[in-house]
Amino acid sequence: MFAALKPQDPDKILALMGEFRADTRQGKIDLGVGVYKDPTGLTPVMRAVKAAERRIWETETTKSYTALTGEPAYLDAMSRMVLADTLDAGRTAMLSTVGGTGAIRQAFELARMGNPDLTVHVSDPTWPNHVSMLRFMGVPFTEYRYFDADTRGVDFDGMLADLGRAKRGDLVLLHGCCHNPTGANLTTEQWAAVADVLDRTGAVPLIDLAYQGFGDGLDEDAAGTRLIVSRAPDAMVAASCSKNFGIYRERTGILLTQVADAGARDLAQGAMAYLGRQTYSFPPDHGARVVQTILDDADLKADWMAELEQVRLTMLDLRRQLAGELRDLTGTDRFDFIARHRGMFSRLGASPEQVQRIKDEAAIYIVGDSRLNIAGLNDQTVPVLARAIVDAGV
Repeated sequence: MFAALKPQDPDKILALMGEFRADTRQGKIDLGVGVYKDPTGLTPVMRAVKAAERRIWETETTKSYTALTGEPAYLDAMSRMVLADTLDAGRTAMLSTVGGTGAIRQAFELARMGNPDLTVHVSDPTWPNHVSMLRFMGVPFTEYRYFDADTRGVDFDGMLADLGRAKRGDLVLLHGCCHNPTGANLTTEQWAAVADVLDRTGAVPLIDLAYQGFGDGLDEDAAGTRLIVSRAPDAMVAASCSKNFGIYRERTGILLTQVADAGARDLAQGAMAYLGRQTYSFPPDHGARVVQTILDDADLKADWMAELEQVRLTMLDLRRQLAGELRDLTGTDRFDFIARHRGMFSRLGASPEQVQRIKDEAAIYIVGDSRLNIAGLNDQTVPVLARAIVDAGV
């Protein structure tokens, strides 16, 4: 049986990580993998996470299963963090998921259950795993224009024109903040215009909110999501705790599904419970319990928010530093977009050949489409990267 299996294309980012580990050069820099790193190159355990884990270890009395759709206290705490006053609990079904990726996958499955003729609209570019999952599932998808390669900003006119062709019952996948892989984000006014298009076409939004708190702040990063949800009768939000709580390996996420009326909520909740049962049965609980413990304790939440804010400000400082170094080296402002982008990533607009040259000559690893992880830098490596970018002719 297994001899009939076909080789799978390797994940490009994971392959790049392997190349980096095998590189024996001193001073090599990893800007490929999508995890936050502090100035020493570590992905630390946040203080509030440590404190919550100690509390759980001391008070937990069982390792029995949690609820089929997840611990209710976690679902309540996360839904309030994501949607705040926009949350309509009577119309919102909730599911604890295996990370944000699990939330996206279950959202695709749920949408296909609701519309077997589903087409998903994804940004060009988007996180590669979005497209990979859709291909694996055999779900048709189409791209809408998003990134302007000349300005390194959003091609908003193109985006609206393409989304205007969506049909009623289609799914429109949007990045809630800190767009991956470009770093270019919508303004409040642009989010409102997208909501107008969704209202006109009848397409259903699915918002991937993987980086809340990494861009402009916890509430600011959720503003677009909340605006869309407040105006759309049907909407889905897939949120991840990997980045903002730093619990990558705990695989903690949530899927929120808002339906047009309370009568349909039970149908959606039942379908989500069914999907969970068919894939992983009961969800993991440790990361969810850590998050819930933090969000429901005023002191832990305040400490977590303070550390998260320091992470955010560190990335903004690195962006400004890199843009400044490139301005000094080139005598132009053409790299100032780096300071305007938000989140961990920016797409440089370099060619694959230039990306290869940066790797070969400077031992700096960035993804082939020229996405670089700002959080992989520090004060000492920013000038090294700036020089490598200029020397490669970007």
